[in-house]
Amino acid sequence: MFCVEQTSLLDPSIAEPVIADLAGVLCGQGQIVNFGHSSARLSVVVADLWRAQALAAECALRGLAVEIAQSDGGQPLIRTPFAASLLQLSALWQRGAVKAVPAGFHLTDSMLRMWALIGGYRTEVGYLLALDRRAPDTHTALSEAMRARGLGGVRVGPRGGGPGIRISGKRRLAVLAELLGQSPEGAELAWPNTQLLQQAM
Repeated sequence: MFCVEQTSLLDPSIAEPVIADLAGVLCGQGQIVNFGHSSARLSVVVADLWRAQALAAECALRGLAVEIAQSDGGQPLIRTPFAASLLQLSALWQRGAVKAVPAGFHLTDSMLRMWALIGGYRTEVGYLLALDRRAPDTHTALSEAMRARGLGGVRVGPRGGGPGIRISGKRRLAVLAELLGQSPEGAELAWPNTQLLQQAM
């Protein structure tokens, strides 16, 4: 079995899928809520159907059957059932009723891939990972987690297409593309690839 932290030169799918990987959804606009002390539900609204389908496939690998519905704004909404297996994730990512990044948070390859699935975009000057506009207190900690992975990144606001973390530069984009692995079906135009790297040169 490969540890997630040891697979930077391999496709993230080689790492054994675990529920903790879904923390990547919470790095972006994902939300998690509890049902008493017995279970929790993860949900996220995404911009594209392929994102919902790709996340549903990832959840299935982790034993979670999910529902793809439509948000009030007409966008794809994916949500898990209330599940006891999500309780630990909920406990780590909530401070009271507010989403918060756990102390000492380490961004693994699989978490990074989840983040890109729900909120990763190409831009003219690099690649943007969306942050949760409803949880501004998470932004600094997630920026620090990105730097710890050697990806750097610059926080940008709404004028720059954010809130989000923009990664630029040929070397950093090459590392990001390696960590994210192969794009899921339908994601080719939103995934970092050789064309994007050439634009960054």
